[in-house]
Amino acid sequence: MTQRPLSILRWCRLAALVLGFGPTAVHAQDKVTVTTTWFAQAEHGGVYQALATGLYKKHGLDVTIRMGGPQVNGIQLLLAGQSDFIMNYDFAVLSGVERGFPLVTVAAPFQFDIQGLLTHEDVKDLSQLKDKTILVAGTGTTYWWPWVKKKYGLTDAHMRPYTFNMQPFFADKNIVQQAFPSSEPYQAQQKGVKTNFFLLSAQGYPPYTQAITTTRKMVEERPDVVQRFVRATIEGWKSYIQGDPTPANELIKKDNPNMTDGQIAFGIAKLKEMQVVTGGDAARFGIGIMTDERWEKTAKFMVEWGLLKPDTDWRKAYTTRFVKDLQVMP
Repeated sequence: MTQRPLSILRWCRLAALVLGFGPTAVHAQDKVTVTTTWFAQAEHGGVYQALATGLYKKHGLDVTIRMGGPQVNGIQLLLAGQSDFIMNYDFAVLSGVERGFPLVTVAAPFQFDIQGLLTHEDVKDLSQLKDKTILVAGTGTTYWWPWVKKKYGLTDAHMRPYTFNMQPFFADKNIVQQAFPSSEPYQAQQKGVKTNFFLLSAQGYPPYTQAITTTRKMVEERPDVVQRFVRATIEGWKSYIQGDPTPANELIKKDNPNMTDGQIAFGIAKLKEMQVVTGGDAARFGIGIMTDERWEKTAKFMVEWGLLKPDTDWRKAYTTRFVKDLQVMP
């Protein structure tokens, strides 16, 4: 029997597969490392969800999540090339840009900073802090404490270091401490301690938090990787907040064995209740959105409160190119 010659179409398909262009071809995934702000928790759920559900893999990325912590300086890791992306505060990025660091924020999964102050139930308003001792962690002394101090007529004499141990707060009703609504209030609740929580953004504190930041070199030389990482992460946040968060939660507990199911559930509930991911500009333009207006407002705020030099080119601190057309709607 004679074999029929291959058609031109079949030859093209065969060549495509051999050369790696066909639909079944295997491509090497781009390796990416992202460093979070703290030990694994619900506040990092979007990146863990994107990893756990295969969203990063779907977008051609092999992602490693590196936990932050009290001894981890994300900006140093980023600038040293040990991390490709970090989760950070725009205050920190603007301060870095002022010092000449090539930092660029590319997305804002959280539409406002969830930093706040946790008080005992006797405090009804932040104007009542003048006879209190306020526990503030290292980064807080740089970012929000100078503003709180001036706004409410306080001095550094009111401040003591916060070591991320809540025992001093439980032992002394005269103590106020920094907190996230999704974290420390839960610990107080478990102890049966009645508290009040004051969100600083509700008092006029403007920055984004948990923002995705990279380097100018990464943006200029690997924009496709940046775009895919941003999209997958934002899709991860939508899935975590509006879908089944179980896959991410399992990875969170694996990385941070001290994290309990109760704490995670409380954290997710607060993120939903406060519309941290889905509210604000995200409700209109999609999760992860940033705007020029918000960045300008933050820069002017920092200048006003002596946190940023007036001649700093704040526009270098971010780009909206990777989020303006995403439209991952909540």
